[in-house]
Amino acid sequence: MDDDLDQALGAVGPRLRALRQQRETTLADLSTATGISVSTLSRLESGSRRPTLELLLPLARAHGVTLDELVDAPPTGDPRIHLRPVTRHGMIMLPLTRRAGGIQAYKLVIPAESRRRHPELKTHEGYEWLYVLNGRLRMVLGEHDLVLSPGEAAEFDTRVPHWFGAAGPEPVEFLSLFGTQGERAHLRAAPKPKDTAER
Repeated sequence: MDDDLDQALGAVGPRLRALRQQRETTLADLSTATGISVSTLSRLESGSRRPTLELLLPLARAHGVTLDELVDAPPTGDPRIHLRPVTRHGMIMLPLTRRAGGIQAYKLVIPAESRRRHPELKTHEGYEWLYVLNGRLRMVLGEHDLVLSPGEAAEFDTRVPHWFGAAGPEPVEFLSLFGTQGERAHLRAAPKPKDTAER
């Protein structure tokens, strides 16, 4: 039992670091939001400080996750995913994956009222694949200014300057798969049918 507890607590540090990096938050920003010192946060993330309930509660609140998600508690038999939306850069982000590291999945919504007319291009490490569900998505990628409609997808290296916005008066909804280490989304194609002439 003690081994299981040590293993669960040992995994909290990398999970905390992944959550912070995912949200593009610095240790100083997180310290301001939680009242926990930068050195304590750093030691928690590196695993050199054992997490306690009084440290985990404000961190869970700041990251918008439950304590269960922070410590990767075993499922209780309830299959529902309780989405907790987060607003970043004028977009509503609903995380669809719970695990730290690897490819992360999100549903993003850009509300109609937040149409940003002047793109502010950003870059960061990683690789992204997106698929438009509803509305029209304006995507500026390097020198390209594109509009994607429902059913269209795009895949790109996030080190290329990029920006997203609503291309019309209605909100736009899209799915995003993002890998911080540059993992690409691999799609498998069905094999070609054999040519009847070969039979």
